[in-house]
Amino acid sequence: MAETTATRAGAERPARPYEPAPGRGGRFREGLRGYGLIAGMWIRSTMAYRMSFLLATVGNAAITVLDFVAIAVMFSHITALGGFTLPEIALLYGACSASLGLADLLLGNTERVGARIRDGSLDTMLVRPVPLLAQVAADRFALRRLGRIAQGLGVLGWAVSVLDVQWTPGKVLLVPVMVVAGAGIFGAVLVAGAAFQFVAGDAAEVQNSFTYGGCTMLQYPPTVFAKDLLRGVTFVVPLAFVNWLPALYVLGRPDPLGLPGWVAYLSPLVAFVVFLPASLAWRAGVRSYRSTGS
Repeated sequence: MAETTATRAGAERPARPYEPAPGRGGRFREGLRGYGLIAGMWIRSTMAYRMSFLLATVGNAAITVLDFVAIAVMFSHITALGGFTLPEIALLYGACSASLGLADLLLGNTERVGARIRDGSLDTMLVRPVPLLAQVAADRFALRRLGRIAQGLGVLGWAVSVLDVQWTPGKVLLVPVMVVAGAGIFGAVLVAGAAFQFVAGDAAEVQNSFTYGGCTMLQYPPTVFAKDLLRGVTFVVPLAFVNWLPALYVLGRPDPLGLPGWVAYLSPLVAFVVFLPASLAWRAGVRSYRSTGS
């Protein structure tokens, strides 16, 4: 009776143990919440040394800008590459670089799964009440990667300002959609590569070949590549939807494979579709994981 009276009077109740939210939607919300908490912790840690953060961010942007400088130097000797001018290639470069930078900021740390499996630190994450993918992606959240995003957006902004394009509402909308959807596609590749590391041990370089290597390829016009390669990056690993297909539509250029112009607007759908098998592969990898015992 005394306990009941105390409860009605508003006495403090004992804390309940953690109970994960039911259903897939609840799991997704828990993952976002956990990701935000972990990333916020690392951001606060980073901002404790603001000058170091600023120098690291500027350095990151300076290193990536050298890629575009090399392209600009090349155009000091030529007027077009594969029929594309420097501003047109800048559109490709800026969109791809910004997309990869955004994906790398949010999910880039997934490439360290192989190292965590080897040293046994993945076991620690498995006992925490937060989805494993959220923990792996947010751990050591590197805010300095904003430098690559800023550099890519800067080049993209310059390209948009100097291009001789007849802008329509659809084309204007397609530019930011291209960047965000491209980040989603690169994010799916990062998650799929991380899932592969449960089987291959340390396959970070294989993962990087599809992300950083793929972005390097996408910085150049599709007209300089063989059609077999174009089919592979369109229908197998759909990197062409990151920037090639949307940019060709914005520039008013035909697709080398003869695809219709409306395909350029499918990038968000493609990002969603490729994330499904990537997430399933991740779940399968986690289920197959056996502790190192260390």
